[in-house]
Amino acid sequence: MSDDFVAIDVETANADAASICQVGIVVFAGGHEAASWQSLLNPDDYFDDVNVGIHGIADTAVVDAPRFPDLAPAIRGYLEGRIVVSHMPFDRLAMDRVHRKYSLAPPACTWLDSARVVRRAWPQFASRGYGLANVAEFCGVDFRHHDALEDARAAGRVLLHAVAHSTVSVADWVARSRSSLVSDAAHVTKVGNTDGPLAGEVVVFTGALIMPRRDAAELAARAGCDVADTVTKKTTLLVVGDQDIRRLAGHEKSTKHRKAEQLLADGQQIRILGEADFSAMIELA
Repeated sequence: MSDDFVAIDVETANADAASICQVGIVVFAGGHEAASWQSLLNPDDYFDDVNVGIHGIADTAVVDAPRFPDLAPAIRGYLEGRIVVSHMPFDRLAMDRVHRKYSLAPPACTWLDSARVVRRAWPQFASRGYGLANVAEFCGVDFRHHDALEDARAAGRVLLHAVAHSTVSVADWVARSRSSLVSDAAHVTKVGNTDGPLAGEVVVFTGALIMPRRDAAELAARAGCDVADTVTKKTTLLVVGDQDIRRLAGHEKSTKHRKAEQLLADGQQIRILGEADFSAMIELA
C-alpha cells in the first residue's frame, strides 16, 4: 500500500555518525503500527560523555551487545525495498556511514525525511520548530525522547498525522518533500554559537543544496559559524551546492563562487567546500 513504511532512529556513542549504539525500527502498515524491533549495539568505538548524557547509554551497557555486522542482515530485512522514514537527515547519514565503516552494501530503500514533510504540511513549521519533540507535542504524540525505538515510533506517528492533515499519501510525500520551500529561497543569516568548535568561521552558502538552506544554516550556527548572505572580506568559508548553470547567466559558477575565488586570489583566507565536505566537517566538529 502507498501508506506503508518503516521508521528508523539511531543513537550514537560519540560525534562519529557511524558509532551507532542503539537502533530502533517500527513498521507501519495501513496507517497503524504493525511491528517493531530494537537493539543495543557495540559500536567498536568510545563513548563521549555528551552523548551518554543525551541518551543514557554507557559503554558498560553494550559490552556484550552485538556489533553492527551481526545485525546488518536483520536490519536489511526491515528496510530493503521499503520507504524508510527518519526525522531529519542524521539517521540516514548514520546508516550510510556505518555500512561504509564495515564495508557493507546499504539496503536498497527509499528515504523520506519526516521533518521535510512537516515543514510542507504545516506552514507554522516551515522555517522553525520542526524538531521531533516539538512536532510530536503538536500532534499529541507522547514518547520518551532519545530512545531509538521511541523516536522511530514518534517519527512514524508524526508522519501519519501529516498524511491525515494534508490528504497526501506517504508515497506522494516522497516526491513532494524534495521540492523547494519558498522560505528556503529567502536570505538566511545567523550568529554562531560562541562555544562551538567552528566559532570564528563566517560561512556563506551558494547553489542548490540537498538539505534546505535554513537547515544548513542552523547546523553551521550550532557548530559556531556565523552565517552570512553574501561573500565579503569577512567570509572564511563558502559552501557550494549543485549548480543549475542555466540560472547563472552562462557562467558555470555562481556570483558568490566567483567573488570568493577572486578574494582567494587576492590573498584572503577563504576556503571553498562542496556541500558533502561541509556536512562531513560539521560531523567531525
